[in-house]
Amino acid sequence: LLLLSRLMDGLDGAVARLTQPTDLGGFLDITLDFLFYAAIPLAFAVADPAQNALPAAVLLASFMGTASSFLAFAIVAAQRGITSTALPDKSFYFLGGLTEATETIAAFVAMCLWPQWFAPIAWGFAALCAITTALRIGWGCQRLK
Repeated sequence: LLLLSRLMDGLDGAVARLTQPTDLGGFLDITLDFLFYAAIPLAFAVADPAQNALPAAVLLASFMGTASSFLAFAIVAAQRGITSTALPDKSFYFLGGLTEATETIAAFVAMCLWPQWFAPIAWGFAALCAITTALRIGWGCQRLK
């Protein structure tokens, strides 16, 4: 189901690019992506609170850093008319990082394949998310000066 949801997420973007992308589509895409990203660690916390609640909470907190740095830069870039020449067909311009969609899905797949390793995977991915957040803050400060 995880992989099917990501396949559908990719297909909706491809269809939008073949037709007419809309602001509503861009809004729903990122909103639903972030809700999906939060649902996976939450599900592991609910399934085994004693083992998974703390690493899931830390991972969710680290997602706050990646999400807020992603969206805050996109908002300010749009206000300033800053666009991406590398990804001109995206709904908005954003900063990359170590933990983008592909890496997040890979971590989630690993968690689902080896649920007994959820905690170490979550801790490690949370650390990578913290690095991504720090990088985005640094890059954002450089670009917006």
